[in-house]
Amino acid sequence: MPPSCIQAAFAEQRERNPDALAVSCGTVRLSYRELDRRANRIAHRLLALGAGPEVPVGLLLAPSAEVAVAFLAVVKTGGCYVPLPAAAPPERLRRILAQVRAPVLLSDSGVPGRGPVAPAGIRAVDAGADPPDVPDTDPDVPTPQDRAACVLFTSGSAGRPKGVAVTHRGVLSFALDPCWARGRHERVLSVAPHAYGVSAYEFWVPLLNGHRTVVAPPGPRDVALLRRSIEEEGISAVHLTAGLFRVVAEQAPEVFAPVAEVLTGGDVVAPAAVRRVLDACPGTVVRTLYGATETTAFATMGTFSEPPASGATVPVGRPLDDVRCHVLDAALRPVEPGAEGELYIAGARLARGYFGDPAETAARFVADPFGGPGDRMFRTGDLFRAGRDGTLEFRGRLDDQVKVRGHRVEPGEVERVLEDRPDVAHAAVVARGPEPQNPRLVAYVVPGPAGTDVAALREHAASMLPEHAVPAAFVTIDALPLTPNGKLDRAALPDVPPVREPAGRPPRTPRQRALCALFGEVLGVPGVGLDDSFFDLDGQSLAAVSLVGRIAGELGIELTVAELFDAPTVAGLDAWIAEGGRGR
Repeated sequence: MPPSCIQAAFAEQRERNPDALAVSCGTVRLSYRELDRRANRIAHRLLALGAGPEVPVGLLLAPSAEVAVAFLAVVKTGGCYVPLPAAAPPERLRRILAQVRAPVLLSDSGVPGRGPVAPAGIRAVDAGADPPDVPDTDPDVPTPQDRAACVLFTSGSAGRPKGVAVTHRGVLSFALDPCWARGRHERVLSVAPHAYGVSAYEFWVPLLNGHRTVVAPPGPRDVALLRRSIEEEGISAVHLTAGLFRVVAEQAPEVFAPVAEVLTGGDVVAPAAVRRVLDACPGTVVRTLYGATETTAFATMGTFSEPPASGATVPVGRPLDDVRCHVLDAALRPVEPGAEGELYIAGARLARGYFGDPAETAARFVADPFGGPGDRMFRTGDLFRAGRDGTLEFRGRLDDQVKVRGHRVEPGEVERVLEDRPDVAHAAVVARGPEPQNPRLVAYVVPGPAGTDVAALREHAASMLPEHAVPAAFVTIDALPLTPNGKLDRAALPDVPPVREPAGRPPRTPRQRALCALFGEVLGVPGVGLDDSFFDLDGQSLAAVSLVGRIAGELGIELTVAELFDAPTVAGLDAWIAEGGRGR
């Protein structure tokens, strides 16, 4: 039987080897004993401010060792941590805190704008403060396994984000799965935002198995950071979203050579990327994953130690322990092997539901006809087919939900934000793009009577939505096309938004022409001019990583993502190179 709660499982590892390194970030290194004591002190501070059993505590922290301290501190109070994405607009963060009614926000000085984030009535606590009179003993709050350990927010179709209540049972089942006991996860690199479900892998898998989590410092998640972290910290395992995995595989697959396992998922995994990594790193294993926040994290896993056959799709594997996967038809009957159906997931890792939203919980967590009394299944909304050996293959979505750079986006939430403005009569948001594995959001807008200010609409969306949910393009149309039964006809929307004219001067020198061409290829925009800005061309972080790699590979010019952001136009970048940009 597993321990009774997360903090009990951690205590077992602390007792077994108290001086072993538990978490590190740069020069900060905490042993299991030190991590436990620091978490105890913060837990006592939180309890004094109203935290306790089933009480949500907001976390707004930059990537650091303090993330592990805060996670452990909150579960020690019996409450649930609510990690906030630091890159999200402050208004969105305030809405999340108000939605869960968190009495406390634990923050640090590494996150800009932390003061205005806390709404009235919420106490903001500095995670870095360490009052001397606070005890470092364990608060010892009894915590049943069905209690919520964290609330993680995803996009919601009703116009507001949904908070998934993940339980102690779900985290324990996931973190103690035998698949992590292969001796390949001793040092796990944390590069993902800790406000998302993958944090269960990056923090709880190493910490509850006596290993170490290495938190990458703040900054762009690019090839340079991965290479440096893997080499300097002796990383044995790392998880990357399918998009970032593809970019690294295209630019520098040898980065993964020292790594025992590379995990990837969150979207369709490109077979060519898997082949490039395995060809360059014969001793590395690539594992493809599928899951949802509602299933704690990963529910299935596929293993590749040899490159997949040319032209083959990459399956997501088979269910992990304590997970049951059912491919069902509309009447909840199992389909034949090879036939398509909706995937339902059951087992110990299911979340408790959506925090404070019983109606949405009832709609997505349904009775399990194949389990015992009271068992439930999570309706994924994904179309799958299973082979005769049980291997699962993703086939598409049954609803409008899309994946953008590994993040779930409900177009309905984006549409509601756009329609909040009085100059927008109607809006429709779809995922489009020349690359199916790297789609972008396109917003089709019917202007109000006085017209629509697209620039102001873009700013409004950026102030209310996380970066990945902000449409990359806005297209004004006279009316939304409808089907005969009155529903939106998405297929009748314009295929490609009108291409903007290049800004300013055309390129003159060979280097300028090469840079303009690379900007256009990476961003999917023809005719880039010298004065076009990376940001005005709807550039985002993953595209920046790809562009930096292409410039290094084709022009021999080494630059970082931060340097690209400082000189985002071709003219600015060309001047930076002329003034001494680092040549290879």
